[in-house]
Amino acid sequence: MLHATIMAGGAGTRFWPASRKATPKQLLKLTGQRSMIQATADRLKGLCPIENLLIVTNEALIEPIAAQLPEVPRESIIGEPAKRDTAPCVGLAAAWIASRDPDATMVVMPADHVIGPDDVFQDALSHAAELVDQDPTRIVTFGIRPDYPAEVFGYIERSETPLTAARYSTFKVNRFREKPDLATAQQFVDAGTFYWNAGIFVWKAQTILDALQRFQPEMSAHIRNIAGTIGTPAFAETLRTEFTAIKGTSIDYAVMERYENVLVVEAPYQWDDLGNWSAIPRLKGVDESGNTIDGDYLGIDTENSIIRTENGHLIVTIGMKDCIIVHTPDATLVADKNNENAIKDIVAELERRKMQQYL
Repeated sequence: MLHATIMAGGAGTRFWPASRKATPKQLLKLTGQRSMIQATADRLKGLCPIENLLIVTNEALIEPIAAQLPEVPRESIIGEPAKRDTAPCVGLAAAWIASRDPDATMVVMPADHVIGPDDVFQDALSHAAELVDQDPTRIVTFGIRPDYPAEVFGYIERSETPLTAARYSTFKVNRFREKPDLATAQQFVDAGTFYWNAGIFVWKAQTILDALQRFQPEMSAHIRNIAGTIGTPAFAETLRTEFTAIKGTSIDYAVMERYENVLVVEAPYQWDDLGNWSAIPRLKGVDESGNTIDGDYLGIDTENSIIRTENGHLIVTIGMKDCIIVHTPDATLVADKNNENAIKDIVAELERRKMQQYL
């Protein structure tokens, strides 16, 4: 049976000051009337029953996520006791699902991607599940055809020859590539055999557990110890002790870059990874001055800027260009759009100064 796991533990610091520890990016309404995690859960409706949806987040977000997704069973929201990257998250999810359905096929995805249309996405996932059913040792991932040389995404290099009798363009993966510099990214785009790595996977729960045992035996031992207490009173304490002891790493490094039987499906759906404020214009559009507006705003001689406000607070700009302006009840960001990476530095500086009320 098909199960779905949403990874929802990220901090989203590049969306400060809207994104905070208590309300990170996945809990925000950045592109519509539903938060990122609500939209992700909506996208899975009808593909698998709600009792087969698992959300893995951090302990502090269990209650906020439960409040946003009341239809999800409370026991299906697991809180990690420590931040340990995606490989332990995947291992924990696979162990949880396998304990309930030993032959389960898993879909794993982040909580903060923008994807559509939903019916095309679901059909692509069904195609990937069929590929796994044909060969349970397969791991299937999705690649996004790049339309510019992005330095912020990892890449997947595919084979030249597509898999026959596949409903969507499907290839064997030659290798995974880390985030490149601009020149290398341009080479990838020019080659025509590289995709952006969407970080969405389909596999048998037992297959990924076996792969973790093979490539990450120490991590796997901790996961097995946790798995042995699922459904018992000892689970919470074992999770805390064993998960915290894991040395974290990404699932790409832990398994994907080493596993031999990986297929990539060229995504037939639209996809965007909201990495920072500069992604918002791609999704919400711009006005005649190149500005993206979310909230009450009046501008004079203002161009190519992103303005977001809330609670009826009016923002007025005069003579501004290439700016990011984000107002929240207790903090306001005014930044040069060309220096957006420094937002993470701001968060680090707030931590250094122990200004916890703004984090």
